[in-house]
Amino acid sequence: MNKIQIHNKDFEIMLDYDMISKRTRLIGIQLNVDFENRCPVFIGVLNGSFLFMADLLKEIDIACEVGFIKVASYHGTESTGEIKEAFGLPEDLHDRDVILVEDIVDTGLTLKYILEKVHKQKPSSVTVCSLLFKPAALKEPIEELKYVGFEIPNEFVVGYGLDYDGLGRNLKDIYRATK
Repeated sequence: MNKIQIHNKDFEIMLDYDMISKRTRLIGIQLNVDFENRCPVFIGVLNGSFLFMADLLKEIDIACEVGFIKVASYHGTESTGEIKEAFGLPEDLHDRDVILVEDIVDTGLTLKYILEKVHKQKPSSVTVCSLLFKPAALKEPIEELKYVGFEIPNEFVVGYGLDYDGLGRNLKDIYRATK
């Protein structure tokens, strides 16, 4: 399946599951080394990160805890810039190592909002791990972004947790919109 259609929009394959899986394994190995003898809290940003988070956690062999935050800022193919928090962060992040797990960092607006909330709890460290990163779309630098699976161009993508108006999250590969 190299080309697909969702809502009359055409997509072509960008990253296949095998590439995603290999990169996720490497990130997991690095996290195991970097957080050895610590017990980080992995916080997945829903809905998009659920597949990446699940696959990433299968590669983690250090002690860790898992939580989720759900925020929404997208409609269609554009970020609205307006963030609607659906349910929030764990309340016990003080003096903890926090690893936020994102599907994609593009404008960074949603991530900045989450980081502000996390930093208010005074954790000992905050790190962001994102499967995808669109440097050309970023509004301002995010120093916590330490682990990136793939840097991609500023194109709309779907699959492997990423959706287009709610559809496509279940696809195992990642597709880019064709012009």
